[in-house]
Parts: sequence; structure tokens; C-alpha cells
Amino acid sequence: MEQAKLPRQEKAPLSARFKKGITYLVNGGLQQIFSRIDQLGIKKGVDKMGIDRFINQCALLAAGSGVVTGAGGFATMLIGVPVDVINVITQQFRVTLAITYHVTGSYTVKFEDFIKVVSSSLKTDAGMAVTKNIMEDVAEKLLASVGSKAARRLIPVAGAVIGGSVNYFFIKRMADSLLKFDGKRA
Repeated sequence: MEQAKLPRQEKAPLSARFKKGITYLVNGGLQQIFSRIDQLGIKKGVDKMGIDRFINQCALLAAGSGVVTGAGGFATMLIGVPVDVINVITQQFRVTLAITYHVTGSYTVKFEDFIKVVSSSLKTDAGMAVTKNIMEDVAEKLLASVGSKAARRLIPVAGAVIGGSVNYFFIKRMADSLLKFDGKRA
């Protein structure tokens, strides 16, 4: 008796998996990350430490996940990249909320207003209404900026230095651009 051959399943190309990740972030992932952030806690942190120390703390937290992700090469990168991406997005959101509080004095921000600030920090068109397109643009830029140096993290130990540095300086650059933008707006 002849056995029937099962159809061969092919893995989706990397670009298709990247798009799937963006779709997840657009369809509630970014809002879910935002809703889990304690805005009053951010206010208290900025009041206690000052904006510069708060930004540095967030950058160090982002660097920590980059170090862990790159420390063991491919093994830790495989599991660590999704956690690293979520952590870097969370730290970016925390810094954005802290700077918003620092400039405006208001610590409660609605998600719709918040995503406009994030999009402006990533150099997208903040004048557009918050639509799925702008959310996709924000998610794509966040993933691209976090994942752009992923291949360098494959080398154990050196990958930890690279991963931590990339995350740290990403948060610091984003904070600097937001401070400059809000300084002009204020």
C-alpha cells in the first residue's frame, strides 16, 4: 500500500513574520503595554529622582534586557528577543510619559494622545489622526529600531555588550529628541 505524502509546510519568510508582529502590536499590543504602566508611579519617580535620573534608570533597564538577550548568543537571543522588544517599548513609553509630565505637569495621558507623542518622537507625522496606518508606522519603527542590531547579538559576550549598548543609547536618543521637541512646543 502506498503512503500518501503530506504536503510540505514551509516556514513563512522573515518579512511575513515581521509583518505578523507588527499586526499584533497594532491590534492591541501597544495599548496593552501602555495600560500596564503606572502613570502615578512615573510622576512620583520623576518628582523623587528628577527627569535626567529617571531617563537614565529607564535606559539602564532597557540595557539590562539587551545584555541578557545577547549574553548567550543564539540560545538566549531566540527566547530573549521578544522579551527585549517588549521591555524596550515599555521603557520608551515610561520615558515618554515622564517627559510629558516634566513638560506639562500632567501625569495622566490617554492612549490616543500618547501615541501621537510617540509617533512624533519616532519622526512620523503626528498631525494625522490616530489610525491603523499611524499605529502600524509606530510599531514598524519600534520593531526595526530594536531589532536592527539583532544579528550582532549572536556572538556570546560581545552580543551582551552590543545588545545593552544599543538599547541604552536608543532610549537616551529618544529621550533627547523628545526633550528638544517638547522644549520647542512649550
